[in-house]
Amino acid sequence: MNRIYLRAFEPSDYILINKWRNDPEISKLLVGNYNYVSLEREKHWVADKAINDKESMYFAICLLSTDEMIGYASLMKMDLRNQKVEVGGFTIGNKSMWRQGYSKEAHILLFNYVFNAFPINKIKSHCLEEHYVTIRTLTSLGFKQEGILKEEVYKNGEFKNLHIYSVLRSEYKEAGFLRES
Repeated sequence: MNRIYLRAFEPSDYILINKWRNDPEISKLLVGNYNYVSLEREKHWVADKAINDKESMYFAICLLSTDEMIGYASLMKMDLRNQKVEVGGFTIGNKSMWRQGYSKEAHILLFNYVFNAFPINKIKSHCLEEHYVTIRTLTSLGFKQEGILKEEVYKNGEFKNLHIYSVLRSEYKEAGFLRES
């Protein structure tokens, strides 16, 4: 039974996104470096970039029971010619929802949307080497590690490795997660 749903960003989402982006506990798990982001800058980013971007898609992750936004996800670098896409930022920002399976459920919703709405054959994702939750989630969904980008990101005073994962449509279907519409 689904507990969550995905929807497009709304202009007012910038408030929660800003709160989560400015939380050091959340930021330490993300690939990007921690930056202080003002509410005003976030407001413009959501309105100008996230909502109107022609090359990426941004989704709010919301609870079915209350419509509360608990996180967000994005798809980047959609390449229809080569039938591939990358998962961009993926965050369960409401920390009271951590360790309850919402991340995996949101990944499944997002990947089923991608495979059903577009002629996509491959989904790629990357994460910090120490982000065990993402690694565990991706591998449980049939993703395979394609490689490691050594010392790819300078974060918190040290270089960090990025792990690259991918799944093909056939592998995702074989793993039993593809629900074709």
